[in-house]
Amino acid sequence: QVQLVESGGGLAQPGGSLRLSCAASGFTFSSYAMSWARQAPGKGLEWVSGIYSNGINTYYIDSVKGRFTISRDNAKNTVYLQMDSLERGDTALYYCAKHNQFAINGGNDYWGQGTQVTVSS
Repeated sequence: QVQLVESGGGLAQPGGSLRLSCAASGFTFSSYAMSWARQAPGKGLEWVSGIYSNGINTYYIDSVKGRFTISRDNAKNTVYLQMDSLERGDTALYYCAKHNQFAINGGNDYWGQGTQVTVSS
């Protein structure tokens, strides 16, 4: 069965960095696009970043452009989110999600359980 397991969350100071990982299993990872989304306290789910199956095409929400970098290692079935210059507004539960095709314009069919990121001094 499909499993997505996030890790790497935690507490960081404003201006700090964290690297999230999402280990995937149960499907042909290299054939599907992946995304990261987040949900801040009291707010709805927000898409953050996505990457095509080829690992070349990447996309970001405006508020994280230049600060976050998505990447993937198809040999390790893992997608990453490098988060630099963290801001308090980045505090949220971060989810990894699989798309139903090679591109991110396909819908999401599986989600991980989430990893908490808290940015505070």
